[in-house]
Amino acid sequence: MKNDFNYGGQAVIEGVMMRGRDSMAVAVRKPGGDIEVKQQDLGYLTKRFPILKKPLIRGVVALIDSLVIGMRALSYSASVFAEEEEEQLGPKEIALTIVMAVALTVGLFIVLPAYVVRLIQNNFASNILLNLTEGLVKVGFFLAYIAAIALMPDIRRVFEYHGAEHKTINCYEAGEELSVANVRRHTRFHKRCGTSFIIIVLFTSIIVFSFFGRPPFLQRVLLHLALLPVVAGISYEFIRLAGKKNAPAILSVLSQPGIWTQHITTREPDDEQIEVAIRSLEMVVSRDEASVPSIAAARRRSAKAEELTVP
Repeated sequence: MKNDFNYGGQAVIEGVMMRGRDSMAVAVRKPGGDIEVKQQDLGYLTKRFPILKKPLIRGVVALIDSLVIGMRALSYSASVFAEEEEEQLGPKEIALTIVMAVALTVGLFIVLPAYVVRLIQNNFASNILLNLTEGLVKVGFFLAYIAAIALMPDIRRVFEYHGAEHKTINCYEAGEELSVANVRRHTRFHKRCGTSFIIIVLFTSIIVFSFFGRPPFLQRVLLHLALLPVVAGISYEFIRLAGKKNAPAILSVLSQPGIWTQHITTREPDDEQIEVAIRSLEMVVSRDEASVPSIAAARRRSAKAEELTVP
């Protein structure tokens, strides 16, 4: 069995969550300076229902998984940092938070842009140009939103941990030992980042919705909602292909807007933040190596090759 799994994760409050083949690990820097790590098994829907692994479908499933798992990780990190574990969010609170987040997303990136289009559509003779304008409005709203929240000190800390997460995964994927010095050398940008995914979704929507003319306001909103799974599925497949080492050059070019946006959503981390990201990734990798021997063998071969190249 080859090691074809792509590790990923997200920044949380004073920590990093990493996802493995069957588990996730959340590492959090406690107020006293210690690192607390929690590992949890994950029951991926794609393993119980193989049909969900099919292209386009798996993108929607991955998005739902990321929302649920991400909220769990955020809840745990908040409780650890506050040292009030008994106040972790339960299933109802997580569901309510997800609903509120989805409502904000729909309102800010679907309803509001559709309303803007309603106001200006008489100035455009071309439907393609009108949809392009709507897409650019969505991108503008998104960039303005993340630029605004980036001014908050707590969010800046999260963005630093986001940078630590990317650097650590880049180091691992380069086959290097996970040490602070090695991780420090790597870029804080990554093609499979969720920020890049959102940017790809916004641009993909321009192409998809250009086939539907200029429907009335309410119909436009409902159409965007109905086609969102299709747009997310296409965008996910693009991110998967663009994230591969042998990806065509054209995909790297098309990925650049997402990389540029990561200049806002990531910051250079300090060594302590890198240590947290390393602990999280090591936890899930160790778990995977125990269950999939070929992964451990591949890492040993990579480490041996690195030793031979050191002068």
